Amino acid sequence: MGHGIAHAALTAGYETVLYDVSGGALESARAAIEQILRKGVDLGKLTAAAADDSRRRLTTTSSIEGALADVEFVIEAAPERIDVKLALFAQIDRLAPPAALVVSNTSALSVTEMAGSIANSGRVAGMHFFNPVHKMTLVEIVQALETAPETLQTVADVARQMGKETVLVRESPGFITTRVNASIGNEAFYMLMEGVASARDIDKALKLGLHHPMGPFELVDLVGLDTRLSILEYLHRSMGKKYRPCPLLVQYVKAGRLGRKVGRGVYEY
Repeated sequence: MGHGIAHAALTAGYETVLYDVSGGALESARAAIEQILRKGVDLGKLTAAAADDSRRRLTTTSSIEGALADVEFVIEAAPERIDVKLALFAQIDRLAPPAALVVSNTSALSVTEMAGSIANSGRVAGMHFFNPVHKMTLVEIVQALETAPETLQTVADVARQMGKETVLVRESPGFITTRVNASIGNEAFYMLMEGVASARDIDKALKLGLHHPMGPFELVDLVGLDTRLSILEYLHRSMGKKYRPCPLLVQYVKAGRLGRKVGRGVYEY
């Protein structure tokens, strides 16, 4: 998600600093951005000059102090663990300029809780992008308890500059899309566990019968089974038993079948 969001910022004309604790992750991110830019030029969606301009606007760093110096807008895209995000927000609060707006790309967690960990929580909102970012047009803007109206307006302006459509969501576990998608994906695992149909036929049915662009198992392999499990566990704690993770999903995660990122999830890659 980080490299996809960075690509969207670059092509929108923003000077962009991409931070990760891992140098290897930064190299992979730069390579992924380069691939998207080249394909955009090949398809005629981007001129070669515009792609070069985007490349020049990108800086990568494994120094969080360097990443946060003099920024105006921070997009956090750490893994879906509230402890990780709160620790990162504490660093942002300490190192970023006091006026910088801070948004989280969380797909389910409490933006209000994150906002409460920094001074002036009115400058915090959610900005939930979708994967792959360069193909998906939607951004869910999440209004936390104390998000200021001017923060929401700026977030919407940034999203539009990136070429995205937005919906405004008052904070609720899972927002709109994650809450629905988690239910669909969890039910698909229950059907697979019960032998109702094969994974490929369940995916095919939802794509052809309901016009979903991806089947639930294709999607969970892309998102990551561990990420989906973490979201379901959070929804289960927050909203009750209807979000109890399917035991088969739990088994897949314990077996290391985490999706495309490791070459094996519901499907083999």
